[in-house]
Amino acid sequence: MSDPERTVAIIGAGVAGLSQAIALKTKLGFHNFTIYEKGSEVGGVWRANTYPGCSSDIEIHFYSLSSDLYPYWNRSHGLQPEIQAYWINLSKKYNLYPHIAFNTKVLSAEWDDAKQRYTLVAEDVFSGKRMTSVAHVVISALGIMEIPKIPYEIPGVQKFKGASFHSAQWPGSIDLQNKRVAVIGNASSGAQFVPSISEDPSVEVINFIRTPTWFNTRPHIPYSDTDKWMFANIPLAMQLHRAWIMFRYDFPSLLPPSDKALKKQREAMTKYILDNIPSKYHAHMIPDHPPGCKRTVANSGFLDSLHRRNLSLNFDGIAEIMENGILTNTGEILPFDVIVYATGFIGERYPVHVRGLNAVTIQGYYDAHGGPTAYIGTAIPDIPNFYLLNGPNTGTRTSALFLAEVQIAYILQLIEPVLTGSVSSFTVKATPTDTYNAKLQERLSRSVHVHCSSWARANGTGKVFYPYPWAVTVWWWRLRKPIWAHYGAVGADKWMWAGRIKAVKKILKCSAILTLSWLYIRGSAQRILHDMVASDYLSKFALSL
Repeated sequence: MSDPERTVAIIGAGVAGLSQAIALKTKLGFHNFTIYEKGSEVGGVWRANTYPGCSSDIEIHFYSLSSDLYPYWNRSHGLQPEIQAYWINLSKKYNLYPHIAFNTKVLSAEWDDAKQRYTLVAEDVFSGKRMTSVAHVVISALGIMEIPKIPYEIPGVQKFKGASFHSAQWPGSIDLQNKRVAVIGNASSGAQFVPSISEDPSVEVINFIRTPTWFNTRPHIPYSDTDKWMFANIPLAMQLHRAWIMFRYDFPSLLPPSDKALKKQREAMTKYILDNIPSKYHAHMIPDHPPGCKRTVANSGFLDSLHRRNLSLNFDGIAEIMENGILTNTGEILPFDVIVYATGFIGERYPVHVRGLNAVTIQGYYDAHGGPTAYIGTAIPDIPNFYLLNGPNTGTRTSALFLAEVQIAYILQLIEPVLTGSVSSFTVKATPTDTYNAKLQERLSRSVHVHCSSWARANGTGKVFYPYPWAVTVWWWRLRKPIWAHYGAVGADKWMWAGRIKAVKKILKCSAILTLSWLYIRGSAQRILHDMVASDYLSKFALSL
């Protein structure tokens, strides 16, 4: 039974935050929680990223909550409006809206060790009014795509007089018709919206590419009415389809490819790119770094769009952004009406001030360890009752949602004793955290991720803080249950004794069952032997010999 005075704060109403809230209700029967969301609707990245062509880059059935699979997706990779609608419907189904404080940004969370709880300060994004609340557990569901990165290192970024914005802040009112548009960046977002905005021949698009990226084919395959009917009506059809998707994604991680296989993969990806782009770009579009060093981009129309006359690529580099255009490193001035930054996100900064024991803050801990660091991407030493969803080194080529679901099940085991009042707080210890991260970084040092610079490496130190280097099945195994010795606990004596008593009872129960089984078997054997003697069976058998 949960203590009615215990509270939980969830920062962010994106996919992970909503999944955590659903689990609190369905798994623990706990309802005393608040979700703080700076936006005006749920969905996280699927609320914020409304640029044309925005879609999932993994198959949508593996990007659905395992407890709420949806049979009626229109195609293999969902579009942004469809995905956000799915999470809005789940929020209504589980009655989450009364728990959400919209347009509210959490500024800080500070631990009061005497009271064993956090004091949170949040701000209304419109009025600036600040409010204070308390929580015994705080769960961060901000993810790594929280802070859009604008390349202020380029001189003159703020001089441009036309419309300019990051792809994650796409203005709904923007009209690109008859405009000259500069797109800076060529990763996942840029590769999705460039084909969409260049469909209109009146829009002249120039895509500035500093470092080319690897592409693979990932066609968006429509689901037929028959497919949808099968998913909806045949038991286990969706589950098996989802499991097959996971297997295909995770199998390469279970059996790392040989050097020969990697060479063949690189050759195949090179051929794929060259076969699908104009010959004038052949010398520029093949990366120097190996596949997998940076995020591989799903080609959903970008390469084919390069054949359009109103779209061109520029590899000259940007020297300066001017009031009415861009000056390239070759000295050419190109006029533009609109600049769109497809330049990713700032992943190495934690955007909320969180202070735990001994004046330790999350960002201070990150800085002291050369970049984002956590115990299995979930907990941080000296920060009690605080858990990260999709924290450092939890990224894979499969699904952030699957990893988050595994984390949520793990976190529930840690917070249940706190919510029932059996324990005041858990804090992960420094030694197991350091040991885990040493193994993780050693594994990453032998991977392709160290062969290029990317947003997933900390500035200054080069520490790789995003990918998870093992298979997701390893992740599931590692987080199936907490190693309690890796945590320090406050007020856990009663809980620990209850656990020990429970364990002893289980042992006694098992011993009693084994003893009774043995006595039953022994008694049965004795009865059989007695019957055999009584029937003179043994005597007859002996004479027959």
